[in-house]
Amino acid sequence: MASINLIESFTEFKEAENIDRPTLMKVLEDVFKTLLRKKYGSDENFDVIVNTEKGDLEILRRRTIVEDGTVEDENAQIAYSEAILVEPDYQVGEDLYEEVEIMDFGRRAILAAKQTLTARIGDLKKNILVKKYGDRVGEIVTGEVYQVWKKEVLLLDDEGNELILPKSEQIPTDYFKKGENVRAVVKKVEMKNNSPLIILSRTHPSFLAKLLEIEVPEIFDGLIVIKKIVREPGERAKVAVESYDDRIDPVGACVGMKGSRIHGIVRELRNENIDIINYTANIQLLIQRALTPARISRMDVDNDNKYASVYLKPDQVSLAIGKKGVNIKLACELTGYEIDVFRDEEQEQTEFDIDLEEFADEIEAWVIDELKRIGCDTARSVLDLTTEELVRRSDLEEETVQDVRRILQEEFEKE
Repeated sequence: MASINLIESFTEFKEAENIDRPTLMKVLEDVFKTLLRKKYGSDENFDVIVNTEKGDLEILRRRTIVEDGTVEDENAQIAYSEAILVEPDYQVGEDLYEEVEIMDFGRRAILAAKQTLTARIGDLKKNILVKKYGDRVGEIVTGEVYQVWKKEVLLLDDEGNELILPKSEQIPTDYFKKGENVRAVVKKVEMKNNSPLIILSRTHPSFLAKLLEIEVPEIFDGLIVIKKIVREPGERAKVAVESYDDRIDPVGACVGMKGSRIHGIVRELRNENIDIINYTANIQLLIQRALTPARISRMDVDNDNKYASVYLKPDQVSLAIGKKGVNIKLACELTGYEIDVFRDEEQEQTEFDIDLEEFADEIEAWVIDELKRIGCDTARSVLDLTTEELVRRSDLEEETVQDVRRILQEEFEKE
């Protein structure tokens, strides 16, 4: 048999559309030259000719015709008497080309070649996939939901490549159905069990950054720069932006007319509240903006220790802290400062209040001292803070805090 149709045996060719032809030919050539070296000891006088379009392959053996009895290397030379049996017109000194029968290598050798070729093409496809998505880390991709599992969702891209969206990278309220198109950002590409694993994320700050880049042309053009993004996925996000053009209001540009630009992003992020704030190098102003929507009365900033004490009216304290403490947590991440909020004692209080010292017979003195240390001198100043916030800011146990809050609450209920 002078040639062999490889499509029948090596179906990977049809699937190897992304592999450029020169690379594919080089792989085939390498595989068959290995066979030649095993059978003949050398591949120097053999030409492997590949037609990757049809899957045809030919191996030609090239030998120089020499006088009878002077053959020194059977791979490189052939006796004149043997050459004229192939073609009577041959002369001494000419090159004789013969086709090598593929089946001459033996069934076992051909099977080994098929396995090697399959493995080499598989490796090439993996490397191409790793490079393709490795270059796209931080970019948004769209995949179709193929399978939904408890810990992750399997997506397929338009070329059928598998993409993984782990549960930890999903917004808590995400719900996916098979066949649905999902947008996410490429977080990382890694190898697992010698297979490329493409991990996507919908919770990473870069996902929000790319969504803003898509919706806000000024960000795409570089006129507005995103300085920092912090997120509590599905709850709230804070984005600090800065404009390089004095004529452009960065916050207004990001929000759009009547919220037109930000609404689409909010929907994509499952109604995540997004605070767009104007970045400033003035740390006090940045902290004030970061605590949006709360309005600050005053603050004390310790730049050396990166700590800020923020004082607010009683009705603003809960706004500054936010649901489950999310607002103040994000403000700390955005500014890089540890922020504690206090009720502004300088504001005239119209509400009836009681000094903590009045509870000395029910609350131990060291507990009162600890509460005073964090700025809580009165009953209402303690009740204005959540149990979680009091535990975080003080050295008190949660059970102790709950007991204190119960005692104080009961006192107000008597009034």
